[in-house]
This record gives sequence, structure tokens and C-alpha cells, in this order.
Amino acid sequence: MTTEQENPGPHGYSGDKAALLSRLRRIEGQIRGLQRMVDEDTYCIDVLTQISAAKSALHAVAVGLLGDHLAHCVVDAARAGDPSLKVKEATDAIARLVRS
Repeated sequence: MTTEQENPGPHGYSGDKAALLSRLRRIEGQIRGLQRMVDEDTYCIDVLTQISAAKSALHAVAVGLLGDHLAHCVVDAARAGDPSLKVKEATDAIARLVRS
């Protein structure tokens, strides 16, 4: 895993940071709702449906971040002459998304 020191900002998502944080807060609310559902002994299929919705929301955030990585980090590295590390990062991220 890379660190902030290895990849100082601003990052591709910086321009949409407020929207990204808003989406993550909504997902956080969904997770709290799931906890409440379990606490209230909600029917299992209803809980599973909400888990699926939360996973889909996180997946959408991940795909957006990946697009930002490609559009900014990979493109900037290509302009600098060697995009191979950034392409590898993107490839690894895609592999993790596909596995999940």
C-alpha cells in the first residue's frame, strides 16, 4: 500500500472532495441503518437488500476514484515519461475491485 508521502496531493478527486465526502457520509448512514436493522431484528432478506445497496454505493465511489486516478495520476505520469507505476497501481486497484 502506498502512503501520502509517496503520492503527495492534490489528488484527482480534490476538485470533487465535498461531493465525495457527502457520498461517503450517506454510505456511513446506510451502515448505521444496517446496524439498527440488526438491532431491531429486521427480516434477514431486508438486511441483505440494504447490504447490497451499501456495497453498490461503495462500488460507485471506488469506480469514480479509479476514473480520477486514470484521468489525473496516470495521465500526469505519462506526460512525465513513465506511467508504468501508476498503471500498475490502477491495475492492482481494478483487480481488488473485481475480487470484491
